[in-house]
Amino acid sequence: MLMAHPAVLARLVEEYEMVTRLQAGGRQEPVRQRLEDVVYTLCVSTGTRDIDAALASARERMGTAWVTGADGTAAA
Repeated sequence: MLMAHPAVLARLVEEYEMVTRLQAGGRQEPVRQRLEDVVYTLCVSTGTRDIDAALASARERMGTAWVTGADGTAAA
């Protein structure tokens, strides 16, 4: 399975968090649609089917990238 680059996942997680804050602030249709789009993209990018699993997978992959380096080699 192809995996999204950790930088892409970080951007998606950041956008998800921003959009959920906007939606909680009462903004509706365009924000709701963007949230659906980001949730879908996160799920596809992580090979999961729900947002909780997608966020956990993305955060795990992002954390692994910091430990091993974005290119998969051991960080010095």
